[in-house]
Amino acid sequence: MSTVAEQLVARSNRLGADPRTTNYAGGNTSAKGTATDPVTGTDVELLWVKGSGGDLGTLTEKNLAVLRLDRLRALADVYPGVEREDEMVAAFDYCLHGKGGAAPSIDTAMHALVDAAHVDHLHPDSGIAFATAADGEALTQEVFGDSVVWVPWRRPGFQLGLDIAEIKAKNPQAIGCILGGHGITAWGDTSEEAEQRSLHIVRTAEEFIASRTGPHPFGDVVVTALPDDERRARAAALAPVIRGLASTDKPQVGHYTSSEVVLDFVSRAELGRLAELGTSCPDHFLRTKVKPLVVDLPSDAPLDEVVGRLKELHATYRADYQAYYDRHATPDSPAIRGADPAIVLVPGVGMFSFGKDKQTARVAGEFYVNAINVMRGAEAISTYVPIDEAEKFRIEYWALEEAKLARMPKPKPLATRVALVTGAGSGIGRAIAERLAAEGACVVIADLNLEGAAEVAASLGGPDVAIAVQADVTSEEDIARLVAETSLAFGGVDLVVNNAGLSISKPLLETSVRDWDLQHDVMARGSFLVAREAARAMIAQDMGGDIVYIASKNSLFAGPNNIAYSATKADQAHQVRLLAAELGEHGIRVNGVNPDGVVRGSGIFAGGWGAKRAAVYGVPEEELGAYYAQRTLLKKEVLPEHVAAAVFALTGPDLVQTTGLHVPVDSGVAAAFLR
Repeated sequence: MSTVAEQLVARSNRLGADPRTTNYAGGNTSAKGTATDPVTGTDVELLWVKGSGGDLGTLTEKNLAVLRLDRLRALADVYPGVEREDEMVAAFDYCLHGKGGAAPSIDTAMHALVDAAHVDHLHPDSGIAFATAADGEALTQEVFGDSVVWVPWRRPGFQLGLDIAEIKAKNPQAIGCILGGHGITAWGDTSEEAEQRSLHIVRTAEEFIASRTGPHPFGDVVVTALPDDERRARAAALAPVIRGLASTDKPQVGHYTSSEVVLDFVSRAELGRLAELGTSCPDHFLRTKVKPLVVDLPSDAPLDEVVGRLKELHATYRADYQAYYDRHATPDSPAIRGADPAIVLVPGVGMFSFGKDKQTARVAGEFYVNAINVMRGAEAISTYVPIDEAEKFRIEYWALEEAKLARMPKPKPLATRVALVTGAGSGIGRAIAERLAAEGACVVIADLNLEGAAEVAASLGGPDVAIAVQADVTSEEDIARLVAETSLAFGGVDLVVNNAGLSISKPLLETSVRDWDLQHDVMARGSFLVAREAARAMIAQDMGGDIVYIASKNSLFAGPNNIAYSATKADQAHQVRLLAAELGEHGIRVNGVNPDGVVRGSGIFAGGWGAKRAAVYGVPEEELGAYYAQRTLLKKEVLPEHVAAAVFALTGPDLVQTTGLHVPVDSGVAAAFLR
């Protein structure tokens, strides 16, 4: 990497690491320099600029677009005008140097045309507060004098690049500008100077906002936040309902936020007015939609009343969004992308945000927190006035934005699905969790051993993919908490795998009541409790769902010295049939998997069961897997991943009309054939 690019990446990472400076994936930075043309061997002027979709905080060299400055500057001579400025984005591809790096973003023109070696374009909350203030231009002059120039709102693109370049040329004393309704841009002769100027604009705006100590910008407190435990319980109860509503057009993953910023905003008198005005910065409303859905009931309203009101408000929100689309759509506009809210605000409880995956849902919430900060700042120094609705529509349904969405990878088969796997800290449960995550699901790793569960969750990618929850499946309280934690983490639950289990191999006369009760409590009672609590959430979501029982070949096959284990597995197997019959009307499918001889990686076999079964069959324990394989029709050992594959087959897109089925995963045991 060249020295210029190295400096740019380092500066970008520093700026992006501070949420006060810019939001996730927001803003862009650039540097100009000279490199050797590999064809001619002569020096060529280049622009290194953050590519489309990158994030400043995690920027690397591969996220930079590299373009020839002479060709970029020449585009000004063939620019067809603002009505056709979108055509210029395709022209950037003809300006790339070598392989070009990342795809150039819409802001490339600004970085190329501004006559400065280093340029930062950022979306700080304080800067956008100035940019969305009713008298933002006058305030910019008051606070910054002629060092920072006001630029009226213009949609990002080639014309904005020309405008800022002209402003820079006419104001040689200026260090940057505030872009109305949008953000800030700063420049410098060195990377250090550009960074210092960016930070100066951000911090000066912050200090000015903080100096305004009048009445609270959001008005008086009119709703008191619920105490922590009550708030989380209410949020967990509401999450599946809200997720189901937000998934009317297409399934979504949820995220819950109850930060101090959010709870303060939803408690104040001005909540309704400000929320209705919507967000302003394009980065904000592209992720949050133009406005949120706001529940207009007190925090202590009965749950049933809140649920009923949510459904009414959701119907109104959808009608309003359709009307917004109809007001502004032209024959060339992309089709409506869905009328459900991305942000739902519940006074006293917090914020629910939604997206195509957990990261998208979380980031949507983070952007709305940015929007809250912007509104608070703008109201502190003036009056919050976002860009008008027509301009928001132009951004939201921009052909370039549609093209970016079309380039996104095809979703994985289980994308948007939230899975809960019990006993997932090891063995078969771990293999199932790994397969479901690999197929796109968010996964809750439930296990009595929290340390093991946490290790599995971390290995799958952390909290945007998987979380660990300690749970004793025999405890009603633990299972209620488990499903609540699942709902708080991902918005609800769609797919449950009852896998937790253990086995004690003893003949009838040596089997104690404790042996019997323990196995029935963990597997029969535990599966019942998990299925019951999960079904409640699934029914509240009204999105259907899957429940899978990891039963056993022993639910059908009568083997020696195994009465307690086999009896409880038979119990589980019949739960599948009973629940399939009962839950079908809610679109919930219930199926089972009957494994056998899964020795390798099995927690049950490692815990002493293997040694006892080996003794029953008269083989060394280390040869037990091979022994089981040889007694099958296929003569092949069954591994945890084979069971995981069966779970995916039952819950993926291909067997959607199947319920009440048991799938053998035993390499063929004729005595256990289903009849």
